Amino acid sequence: MVAMSLHKELIFLILQFCDEEELKQTAHMLQHETGIFFDMKYFEDLLLGGNWDEAERYLSGFSGVEEDKYSIKVYFEIRKQKFLEALDKHDTAKALDILVKDLKVFAPSNEELYKEMTHLLTLDDFRKHSSLSTYGDMMSARIRMMNEVKNVLEASPLFHDKLKFPDINKSRLRRLINQSLNWQHVLCTYPQPDPSIKTLFMDHQCPLPDQPCDHSIEINPLLSNDPSTTSSPFSGKSNCDPSTVTQSIVSDGDLNLGVSTNLDTNLKDGKDSDDMFKIRSTGTSEELTSPITFPSQSHSSALHIPDDLPKAVGRILNLGSSPTSMDFHPIQQTFILVGTNVGDIELWEVISGEKLLSRKFRVWKIDEISVTFLENLVKDPCVSVNRILWSPDGSLFGVAYSKHIVQLYSYHGGRKIRNQLEVDAHVGGVNDLAFSKPNKQLLLITCGDDKLVQVWDVISGAKQYTFEGHGAPVYTVCPHVKETIHFIFSTSTNGEIKAWLYDNMGSRVAYDTPGHCCMRMAYGADGKRDGVSYIVEWDQTEGYLMRTYVGLHKCSAGVVQFDTSKNRFLAAGDDHLIKVWDVDNCELLTTIDADGDLPASPYIRFNKKGTFLAVFANYNRIKILANCHGLQLLQMSEDCPTNAFTALSETLVSISISTAAESRLTDKAVPVKGDTETLEDGQPGSTAAPADILETRNLSKIHAPSQLQSLRLPSEVKISKVCGIFKLSQKTSYL
Repeated sequence: MVAMSLHKELIFLILQFCDEEELKQTAHMLQHETGIFFDMKYFEDLLLGGNWDEAERYLSGFSGVEEDKYSIKVYFEIRKQKFLEALDKHDTAKALDILVKDLKVFAPSNEELYKEMTHLLTLDDFRKHSSLSTYGDMMSARIRMMNEVKNVLEASPLFHDKLKFPDINKSRLRRLINQSLNWQHVLCTYPQPDPSIKTLFMDHQCPLPDQPCDHSIEINPLLSNDPSTTSSPFSGKSNCDPSTVTQSIVSDGDLNLGVSTNLDTNLKDGKDSDDMFKIRSTGTSEELTSPITFPSQSHSSALHIPDDLPKAVGRILNLGSSPTSMDFHPIQQTFILVGTNVGDIELWEVISGEKLLSRKFRVWKIDEISVTFLENLVKDPCVSVNRILWSPDGSLFGVAYSKHIVQLYSYHGGRKIRNQLEVDAHVGGVNDLAFSKPNKQLLLITCGDDKLVQVWDVISGAKQYTFEGHGAPVYTVCPHVKETIHFIFSTSTNGEIKAWLYDNMGSRVAYDTPGHCCMRMAYGADGKRDGVSYIVEWDQTEGYLMRTYVGLHKCSAGVVQFDTSKNRFLAAGDDHLIKVWDVDNCELLTTIDADGDLPASPYIRFNKKGTFLAVFANYNRIKILANCHGLQLLQMSEDCPTNAFTALSETLVSISISTAAESRLTDKAVPVKGDTETLEDGQPGSTAAPADILETRNLSKIHAPSQLQSLRLPSEVKISKVCGIFKLSQKTSYL
C-alpha cells in the first residue's frame, strides 16, 4: 500500500514537472494512461471546441462507455450534442453515421429515446421537436451540455479522488533531485567545493584528489527550458570558487519567481549567487545533530585576527530600561537608535556618549486604531520595542512594537524628529520591519503574530500588499533586489522560509529550515549573503546548507542575534560572548568578552563602516566596541569639549539628512507630519549654525586627518549645497 501511494505521488510530481516545462500534451497523455488525475479544464476546452473524438479518447482512460450509470450519461450527452450539431449544419449523412455508430450502444437501455432521435433525421429543423425548442445557438448548447457533464463527473464515484491536483510546492521534483545529489556529495570521500554533475543516471561521486576536476556543470536538457541559462535571483552561478561547497545542480526554470515571460527572462539573466546566513534557535529538534563541514573550507589553522575588527570596549551607554533593538545611522555612523522593553526610543551619539533625544511610547491618534488594540492595551499596558530601524538614506526610522502598531518618524539631524506615520499593522505583536524601494517608491514592510506580511506606502500609510501563507507567526522579513527584480524573504517561528514578489500571486519559494524552528535572516553587505545552536550559509533557491559555521553553543538561549560587517566579518552574540568568523571560513575566528556582563544571547550591531560594534550588556547598558580608528575618535572626544564635538556632529548630520532628503524629492519624497521633537520628550534642544560652530567652538586640538568627521554625499544634490559643504570642509581641514 505504501509503495502504491509513493508510485502515485511520483506520477503527480512528473505531471507537475510537465506542466512547469509546458509539456502539456505529454501531461495529458500521462493522465490518460495512468488514470490518476482528470484535468477538467482540459476536458472542458476540448468539448467547448468541438473536439469530440479527442475528448472521448481522453475520457476513456478513466471510464468506459458502459462503466456505470454516470459514464453512460456522460458519453450519451457528448454524442447527442455531436449528433444535433450535424443536424444543425444539415449534414444528414454525418448525423446518420453518428446515430448508427455512436448512439446505437444506448438503444437497448432506452429504445424510445433512440427512435425519437431517428425521427429527427426527417425534420427540416430539429428545433420543431417539443423537447428541443429551447436549443438555441451551438455555443450556448455546448455550455449547457458541459455543465451537465461536469455535474455528473463530480458525482461519479470513479472520479471523486481524481478531480483535484494535490497541493505541492513549486518545482518539488527538482528540489528532491538536488537534495539527493547534495546528500550524495556529503557522502563523498573527498568532496570538492564545486562538484561536477554530468548525469542523473548514476550516483554522484567526486573524483579522487589526483584526478582532474572538470569545472563545468552540464545541465540535463530534460530539466531546463534553456540549457544555457542556469541562474536566477534564487539560483547560483556555476563556478569553482572554493568558498562555495555545493550548488543547485538541476536548472531551476520555475523557481525564478516570475509569472510572465519577460520576468522569467530577467531572472534567468542574473549573474551573481545570492546565498543566506541563517541562525536557528535552540532545543527544538535533533534533525541536524552535527554541522557539516568540508576540508576545502578551512583556511590556515593559524587564523590572524585583523586590526580593523572592533574588539575593545571604548564607550558604555547607560539606559534607563533594558534595550531590545538598536541600529546605527547609515550616514552619520556614530549615531545609534535604541528601543527598549518599556517602549522608549532613544538616540545616542556614541563618541561623546551623549543621549540626543528620548521619547516614551504613546499612541498618536487614538481614534484611528482598532478596538482590538485598545482592548489589549487596557488589559496589559506594557508595550516594548521589537525592532527599530533606519531607512536606507537615514531620513526616516521605523519602530515595531509588541502590540499591533508601527510608528514611522522623519529625522532632520541632531535632536530633531517628527511624527511621520502610525499604522495599526497587525493583530498581536509586530515582530519585524524593513524598508524597500521597488519602482522608486519607498515602502515599509512589516510582519507579525497574525502570520501575515504587510507592505505599506510610507507617505499615505495605505496598504499595498498582504502576503498570506505562513502557518505560524512571521518572525522576520528580509527584502532584496537582484537584476532589477525586487522580492521579500520572510521566515516564521516554525521555520518556514517563503519568498514573495510585489504582487498578489502568492509565495514563489517555500522551504523549511533545519530543525523547523525560529530564525532571523539578513543579506550581507554585498547582497550575496543572506543571513539566522546553527549559523549556516543557506542556498536561497533549493534550501540546502552551503556552509555551517562551527563554534556556537549547542543550547543557545533563544534566537542567536548576528550581524555582518563589509561582507568580511560575521559576528553573533552567543554564550555570554561575541563570536566572530571570517564569512568565507567556517572555523571560529575569535571570541570577544567585552569585559564581561553580557547576557546569554546578546544583541549586536555593526555600524556601516565596521568602526564600531554595539552589544547589549546587563544592567540596561550598551557597550560600544571600537577598532583602532574608532578608538582614535573616542580619544579625540575625550580631549575636546563634549559640547563642541556634539555640535559639530549635529551640524554634519543635519547637512547630510537635509541633502539626502532633497535628493529624494525627484523620487516621491516623504512629507513630514507633526511638530519637531527634541531631547527628553519634546524639550527643546539648541543647534548652532555651521559658521558659529567653526568660529566659536574650541577645535584647536584637531591635528590629524583621522580625527575629522567624514561625510558621503548622495548622487544627486543641488550645486549650492555642494559648495556650502566644500567650504565647511575646507575650513575644518585648515583647523
